[in-house]
Amino acid sequence: MQLHRSALEFTDRITEVAVIGPDTARAFEKFWSRSGLRFHGLPDPDHRISSLYGQQASIWRLGRMPAQVAVDRMGTSKFAYYGKSMMDIPSVQKTLQILDNINSSSVD
Repeated sequence: MQLHRSALEFTDRITEVAVIGPDTARAFEKFWSRSGLRFHGLPDPDHRISSLYGQQASIWRLGRMPAQVAVDRMGTSKFAYYGKSMMDIPSVQKTLQILDNINSSSVD
């Protein structure tokens, strides 16, 4: 829920957050309507999107490993982080720092 609490910080950076998950559209809709999350959720039950961005799955580690990918408006991946376990997720502050670095380098 760190992302939810930090939604305005992403908005300030003109950044859209999209969570891609293995659930069906119906399950995503139910979760999103209950949770009131301020970012987008994309169902990916066939793993097409997650595979496109290189997210790995591990039966031994209970499913898809966490992945964060920053994609610019042109569709170019500017940053990717692939977790090695379900708990291996960069902090929101680290993610915001990465976005700041990407944004400052794109101005030059």
